[in-house]
Amino acid sequence: MHVENVSIASIAKDIPTPFYCYSYSAIKENYLAYKRTFSQQDTLICYAVKANANQAILKSLANLGAGADVVSEGEIRRALQAGIPANKIVFSGVAKTRDEIAYALVHNILQFNVESEPELALISEIASAQNKVAGISIRINPNVCANTHAKITTGKSENKFGIPIAKAQSVYQYAASLPGIKVQGVDVHIGSQLTDLEPYKQAFSKVAEFVAVLRSDGHNISIIDIGGGLGIDYHENETPPNKEEYAQIAQELLGHLGCKIIVEPGRSILGNAGILVSSVVYIKKGEARQFLIIDAGMNDLIRPSMYDAYHQIKPVEHTTNTSTFYDVVGPVCETGDTFTKQRELPTAQAGDLIAILSCGAYGSVMSSTYNTRLSAPEIMVKENQYSVIKSRPSYEEVIEQDIIPHWL
Repeated sequence: MHVENVSIASIAKDIPTPFYCYSYSAIKENYLAYKRTFSQQDTLICYAVKANANQAILKSLANLGAGADVVSEGEIRRALQAGIPANKIVFSGVAKTRDEIAYALVHNILQFNVESEPELALISEIASAQNKVAGISIRINPNVCANTHAKITTGKSENKFGIPIAKAQSVYQYAASLPGIKVQGVDVHIGSQLTDLEPYKQAFSKVAEFVAVLRSDGHNISIIDIGGGLGIDYHENETPPNKEEYAQIAQELLGHLGCKIIVEPGRSILGNAGILVSSVVYIKKGEARQFLIIDAGMNDLIRPSMYDAYHQIKPVEHTTNTSTFYDVVGPVCETGDTFTKQRELPTAQAGDLIAILSCGAYGSVMSSTYNTRLSAPEIMVKENQYSVIKSRPSYEEVIEQDIIPHWL
């Protein structure tokens, strides 16, 4: 198995497992695919930083002209440090704090995607105190079912995100009455890992109708933020949604409005550009099943434990023609530290390298040091070279973060 022109086995000789490994060329091509497919419209591609916030990845995308969709002050700082201009940054999230709003205003970001009336009032207060005008769009909740996992759907009426579309007209009127606020856009984001384009059609149709209503009320709507959420193929025979069709839907339903379109892809840029490489520690024979115990744990990749997420698991070097049904588990002291159950895989032995695929998004960025396990390093490959873009900490560095009070 290779990433670009570098064999995984050769990296594993220098970098102990587990480690994440990303393809620069795949990241670049996934981003440029959005640029091509949305070229008919005035579009800003704002990478969703939460998918993978590594500085090398952000710098790669900044060099290609990407903006950033951020959900915290920390992500704003990461985006700015990587060279993404403030006028290409949109600030999403339901719980923006006073300090975060003030920081974003000082740096003159493009837009706040507002989630509530109290947030509007706070942005107005802080902007007025800074003698600034905050560009805002209000995130509307269109009550559209995204047909995705319950924990990553965001566009239904029972979700915490956005303002119900039936109520949003009055909230826009309230926003227009506030000092320091410039009403400029409408925002919608209905969920993550969407594999069907029909929910987008429903949401975009509602947005188009709503923009017409807002303009008739006198609001100058010049931006439509259509969010992200386009799914990828986690399963071997799965076909991800077509980006060209996705862009065409946006063009057909929103193009006549003459607005700048903001797209916020994350998973669909990084997901299939990264893998988690691990080593087999033991093969354990239980009474009713066999366990393939690896050195990566749920602290490294939590998606299977958190979402029952499916990831393909492949041997790095194919050395056998036989197969065995395994429960693939990690070393963390939790039954939930399980990557898959009763999956047929090539028969393995201790020391074999395996790769867990489609981990570029929501892998390393969601990891922890639970059980005082050291965070997996991150590697980026470009053609025939690779570089460590995040190193594994030492035990001393992890433990020294704790502070013992003087009275102990």
